Amino acid sequence: MWPFDKFRVNVRKGSPEIEPDEILIDSSNPASFDRERFEGRMERPLGRISIRAAALLVVAAVLVLGARVGHLQLIRGEALAAQARENQLQEGVVVAERGSIEDRAGRELAFNHPSLAGEEYAARVYAPYRGVAHAVGYVKPPAKDSSGFYFRDTHVGVSGAESVFDGTLRGENGRKLTETDARGEVVSEAVQRPPRAGLRVTLSIDAEVSQHLYDVLAARASAARARGAAGVVMDIHTGELLALTSYPEYPQQKLADGDAAAIDAQNASRSEPFLNRAVDGLYAPGSIIKPMVAAGALNDGVIGEYTQILSEGSITIPNPYDASRPSVFRDWRVNGWTDARAAIAVSSDIYFYAVGGGYQDQKGLGIARIDHYLGLFGFGQDAGLAGYSSALGTIPTPEWKERTFPDDPAWRLGNTYHTAIGQYGVLTTPLQAVRAIAAVASGVLVEPTILAGGAPQGTRLAIDPHALFVAREGMRQGVTHGIASAVNFPFVEVAAKTGTAQVGVRNEYQNAWMVGFWPYENPRFAYAVVLERAPAGTTVGGSAVMSDFFYWMRDNAPEYLSAEEPLR
Repeated sequence: MWPFDKFRVNVRKGSPEIEPDEILIDSSNPASFDRERFEGRMERPLGRISIRAAALLVVAAVLVLGARVGHLQLIRGEALAAQARENQLQEGVVVAERGSIEDRAGRELAFNHPSLAGEEYAARVYAPYRGVAHAVGYVKPPAKDSSGFYFRDTHVGVSGAESVFDGTLRGENGRKLTETDARGEVVSEAVQRPPRAGLRVTLSIDAEVSQHLYDVLAARASAARARGAAGVVMDIHTGELLALTSYPEYPQQKLADGDAAAIDAQNASRSEPFLNRAVDGLYAPGSIIKPMVAAGALNDGVIGEYTQILSEGSITIPNPYDASRPSVFRDWRVNGWTDARAAIAVSSDIYFYAVGGGYQDQKGLGIARIDHYLGLFGFGQDAGLAGYSSALGTIPTPEWKERTFPDDPAWRLGNTYHTAIGQYGVLTTPLQAVRAIAAVASGVLVEPTILAGGAPQGTRLAIDPHALFVAREGMRQGVTHGIASAVNFPFVEVAAKTGTAQVGVRNEYQNAWMVGFWPYENPRFAYAVVLERAPAGTTVGGSAVMSDFFYWMRDNAPEYLSAEEPLR
């Protein structure tokens, strides 16, 4: 017998199924079952009612979902699509902090203020120093359109250092992702790229020196009823500008803040406050060019340093077209016999008429050589202050006259005479004038800079150093016993030259200049100041400005009066 025979199951005939009770142990036999795990229970097939109920539930769910989908798609589809578009991520700008601007002593002239409520960038703030507006300039702030998008996403320099060094100051904006809901409310923000702040710029100007020079110019211009004024002080050797000021100036802060009333007032002003007179104001220089003309005449051998010419108050030149109407050229006073030094010191017009155009036995330079030497000293060309200077000025020549006065193109001797004393069509800027007088002092035509600590750039003049020495001595004599005695001080030796140029249709106005350098024995700084378009005959001029200025420096900035370099 097989070992499994005792478990043999009897299958009933005609029935292919095995009944559960034939193979399963009866539930009553085991001692116990775990009822919670359904032990001891039998599986039963679902009934038809259960299946139908489940089918009905599925159908109902499908109908409900279909109805909802149809409602969302067909009825609210457009509104929901717009809502979905509004709920999105937007890439925005993180405005970089602008670099600060400071003067040579570390005083902040332009800096940033923490943003006000609702602003996403720091406000630009300008220190309240007077006399630095044109040097420092101002900016336009970032701005958004009506939809809230930036159409200008950084501060933009408009003028001055803010414009010239804009690339250095502005830095690099960052980027951020902003998530907003359908109501425009910010849900979250994440910076993708942090901004890079702009770099600091240190200017060569001294804010306190500039402020006092401006105050003196303003006071003297007001007293002289001048339309404006300008002043420049420059390091003779490096070209660094210690002061670069123009009167009147504009209100930096109001312009940067977008004050519409202030902008309209500045634009409407007849005194042209937006004009940077120090670099772009063009003025007839008058006698301040006489040291350069004298140096040229000495260099060419037209005169010797002791050649004397008599000034009896006027000279008369015959008129080849009408003998009864000779041309008379007057000196500003009878100066007697003068040599090159004395002629500079007393500013003899007759001496420079003869030296410039010739008279009797005295040979003259001629207009071509006058043009050459004035150009050698930087007149009639860009003064080289990158980003600032653009006015070239004028040196009259026969070609210039032919272009300018086609109805009267002939060049006459009187045109040469007047050019030799800085009149007729000669035009220059204060910045050109200070470069020229610095070149007389050092023999180098230096390029001006408004950055502190820059490498000096310049060109040595192709001129006899002794000719420049004679010109310097003439300027010093002008201070010690000539017409520039207003700057004769016991505390500093100054060499200077004044100039008064007649302007206007009937010579009813004048430009009153003074140029010079100090200390005389070891020149360190040069200066040029001008009062613009004061009534003719006004006695207040550049001499009064510089007298006040030197006394202020004695008491407040004596470090600039010595021959030693100031601390940087």
